Amino acid sequence: MVAVLVMAAPKALTAQDLLVPMDNSQTDHLKAYGLVYWSLERSVEVDWLLNYRGGSFLMPRTGEVESELRVRGISYEALSASAAAQVMAEVQSEDANTSVVRLEKPPEIAVYAPDQTLPWDDAVLLALTYAEVPYEMIYDEEVLAGDLGRYDWLHLHHEDFTGQFGKFFNYRSTAWYIEQQREAELAARRAGFRKVPDMKAAVAQEIKAYVGEGGFLFAMCSGTDTFDIALAASGTDIVPSEYDNDPIDPDALGQLDFSRTLAFENFRPIFNAREYEHSDIDSGPPPPQLRNPAVDYFTLFEFSAKYDPVPTMLTQNHVATVKGFIGQTTNFRKSVIKPNVVILAEAPGRDEVRYLNGTFGQGTFTFYGGHDPEDYQHFVGEEPTDLSLHKHSPGYRLILNNILFPAAKKKKQKT
Repeated sequence: MVAVLVMAAPKALTAQDLLVPMDNSQTDHLKAYGLVYWSLERSVEVDWLLNYRGGSFLMPRTGEVESELRVRGISYEALSASAAAQVMAEVQSEDANTSVVRLEKPPEIAVYAPDQTLPWDDAVLLALTYAEVPYEMIYDEEVLAGDLGRYDWLHLHHEDFTGQFGKFFNYRSTAWYIEQQREAELAARRAGFRKVPDMKAAVAQEIKAYVGEGGFLFAMCSGTDTFDIALAASGTDIVPSEYDNDPIDPDALGQLDFSRTLAFENFRPIFNAREYEHSDIDSGPPPPQLRNPAVDYFTLFEFSAKYDPVPTMLTQNHVATVKGFIGQTTNFRKSVIKPNVVILAEAPGRDEVRYLNGTFGQGTFTFYGGHDPEDYQHFVGEEPTDLSLHKHSPGYRLILNNILFPAAKKKKQKT
């Protein structure tokens, strides 16, 4: 059995509905997602109008919702019953690449990240906080205890599932690195593992099982490639002795099993402890001085809203071109992406996939390259991005599309 999206049928319209436009007329694109989540929490169903005015939202007009829109500074339009019917007819027209997906239930959201104060900020945490979407933090202990089943949606923080502590070799003498390593080694011992890479591999297996059972996985930056590296190398030592005090398996490359991964295959881990990269999955930006942020961008693909609603939902935006941003993992080489994975965005003229989506079992995964959509090259210790200065960020909208994705109405269909 697999879950498929249910397109909304023409609904019995209220006397007036509220349209939250997501085109360039919107005063705060990011807050709008939080308003939708807030509405779903109060059992107010919302229709997501895919490809209509940037992926707008239509909901019943109530005094409470309208007041909340004003408080949050979100643009909206009150529609009469006839005007709302006209919008629905336009969106559901067979001639238009638009459609309607009903959002019903707010997803339970978890962010996989350590409890201690982080030396860098995380784009998803920033997005959730600014949009006022509730979430819970979990980490290795909770995952290994089986707590993932409580959540519909899981984000992987900037994380190293290979157990190499982010390959921050040059920071190994700093207080925050020493504390990070100490906490990880203690957690591994408490969980009964000899070393951190073994624990992280087990955590990756639990997360993969969560996806297979119907979970929604979203990852950015090194949470994308290190996850698949850990799955491929499960049971094989690929970690240099600088990190785990024992040597790499001499046949490490030959023992990689790509049938165990979600998105990538035929890649090579990087065994140099001092190289700030985990594998050749990331084609990697050239040295920062050789890449001009002003000309670094990627393009969202357009999908059939009526026949491919999943990638259409994930790419909703008020622009088709998004400015680039780098991270430890910036992009993914096409040659190592599995053929069943859907490419959502790529950099024109380069071997750089920036955004992808796929299915595993009953669930889905979405990987998004880069660290912070509004901080081109984020460094350890920098101040977090102030999203009140980036209310219309197309890059952050892609994150928030994923948050609403699990709210879409589904039905069971025989395979």
